[in-house]
Amino acid sequence: MRRLASFIVLAVATALAAGCAIPPRGPAVPSSETVRALPLGIPNARFFADDDPAPMLAEAARALERERAALRAAGRPTTPMPPASFLAVSGGSDNGAFGAGLINGWTTTGTRPEFRIVTGVSTGALIAPFAYLGPDYDPTLREIYTTTGPERVFRRRRLLAALFDDAMADTGPLAETIAHFADHAMFNAIAREYHKGRLLLVSTTDLDAQRPVIWNIGAIAASRHPKSLDLFRKILLASASIPGAFQPVLLDVEIDGARFQEMHVDGGAIAQLFLYPQSIDPGLLAVERPQSAFVIRNARLDPEHAEIERRTLTIAGRAISTMLAASGYNDVLRAYFLTKRDGVDYNLAYIGSDFKVPRDHMFDHAYMRALYDYGYQQAVRGRAWHKTPPGLHTRRAGRQEAAALGPRPAPTW
Repeated sequence: MRRLASFIVLAVATALAAGCAIPPRGPAVPSSETVRALPLGIPNARFFADDDPAPMLAEAARALERERAALRAAGRPTTPMPPASFLAVSGGSDNGAFGAGLINGWTTTGTRPEFRIVTGVSTGALIAPFAYLGPDYDPTLREIYTTTGPERVFRRRRLLAALFDDAMADTGPLAETIAHFADHAMFNAIAREYHKGRLLLVSTTDLDAQRPVIWNIGAIAASRHPKSLDLFRKILLASASIPGAFQPVLLDVEIDGARFQEMHVDGGAIAQLFLYPQSIDPGLLAVERPQSAFVIRNARLDPEHAEIERRTLTIAGRAISTMLAASGYNDVLRAYFLTKRDGVDYNLAYIGSDFKVPRDHMFDHAYMRALYDYGYQQAVRGRAWHKTPPGLHTRRAGRQEAAALGPRPAPTW
């Protein structure tokens, strides 16, 4: 108790002595002006997933016209349109090694399609540009997820950072890693693919507005704005910035000449994966073509048992991880039912319960290499893709069995 009292006194004294030491920021965008704020003045740079779907539908229609133009230029028919494949890559921190391995193994099989739309959240946002640009970027993706250690992601701060700073870790190293790989060559390649009608979408969470933001990376690259590459890097950093653990990213915006700052964090704070907002109906584009969705969940989808100590932080941490696991499973279900509604073929990959390599710490090299190899082998051996989320087919089978047995007797309680 004396140590606890001493710590509290020290914390309060430090707070009083350094009250102005909390990191400064510019004024937040007024709530009524959120949609009007245009980063770099690019009108289609981003969309709010919970807002009017018309701008996203308009972007999809323009992408379809660009695709048709690219097909005509290549001497290929536009009637009927070729099959369209969508890829959604979820968050999962260093578990992104699974998705990286799966994508590389998928290339090896010769069955990996060219995706019309690629979406990414958190670590999935870091994977998405490589998956979007195709097999030529596989070696770099493998390098990132098999050689990156903690020192290339974050620097730990002191305990008092929980009170007087914006995160427990400094993500300067991750920003440098992103800048190294997300270079001009990659950015120009993204712009070229955008002009062919393909979309690369990355999500962040606008923490001020509590709203999900979908960033149209191809449009940002195609804008050729002198600050567009810097914005791209900040978006990737923001999407991977776990609130509280990693620093948020402040984005400068202007409205009628007035300057504001938006605070963005991990898109997983709202959804850990997405195909497209459920308010969007692809049928409104009036194009008949086979469509397939591939969802990579960089996590397990079965419960991970552990004996929990009766300590406040341990219990709170376990509860948060439980909520995140449940949220991730619900995102998988949401994508599944969305594809069923829209007649899109559904395929799901996730880390199975058969992967049992322990993790000593975050971004553990041995763990990430083993997980990369696991994802690679799942793809090469044809065991990666599932047609329904785990547990869903079991519940359906139970309902069918119950129906076959007839009505149950009325309860007696």
